[in-house]
Amino acid sequence: MISERQFLRAYDASAFDRVSVTVDVVLLSVADGGLHALVHRRAEHPCRDKWALPGGFVQLAESLDAAAARVLRDKAGLEDVFVEQLYTFGEPCRDPRTRVISVGYYALVDITRFEQAHAAREDVISAQIVVPWKGERGGAVQLFGDQKQTLDVAFDHAEIIGAAVKRIRGKLGYAPIGFEFLPKRFTLLDLRQVHEAVLGRRLNKDSFRRTVLASGLVRATGQRERAVDHRPAELFRFNRKEARA
Repeated sequence: MISERQFLRAYDASAFDRVSVTVDVVLLSVADGGLHALVHRRAEHPCRDKWALPGGFVQLAESLDAAAARVLRDKAGLEDVFVEQLYTFGEPCRDPRTRVISVGYYALVDITRFEQAHAAREDVISAQIVVPWKGERGGAVQLFGDQKQTLDVAFDHAEIIGAAVKRIRGKLGYAPIGFEFLPKRFTLLDLRQVHEAVLGRRLNKDSFRRTVLASGLVRATGQRERAVDHRPAELFRFNRKEARA
């Protein structure tokens, strides 16, 4: 019987078909009462001039998480973004170049991070997401630019974004993910608008307020809004200690 070292020395990897692996990152934020995704215009074939998620091929000596961080830095100009794996997308013909499997990631960020990305790269925009389905049914979404024009989306990225929306709609009821869209200090109206944007429906103001305050997930800061043309609302912060309890 041969040893493992001998086996590996004689192993022929070319005897099997190979597939390519990519990562695609869905960066989500909330602005103007709706969900937005960060996308960039492709400069090369395939899908040249179409809009795509930050993504790229995984290098041989690179972990999936490291690849996701790299493409965010190179294609969106963003660093120190916490991302989580979403799903693996492997339809045989999803990429016309070759057999490509994509590991999807998603992250929830304050809209100022989108502004940071746009400042770093002119080909990056914040696209409004329109979800044509209710609840957690899932499926492709539509993207619109700042002039309300429909964006032509590359590959299966409309489905990948839809999968991210489905995931966060499901998590919103049991995990305090809505706070990831907000700055450190926010009003309860800000938080409710985040929940409405994610869920795609209106919520009762009084019921939402009671539920949030009873949860212990927010703490009053003792401060109020400034420079507003209405009665300044109370500012709160996320109570991470309660979230970890």
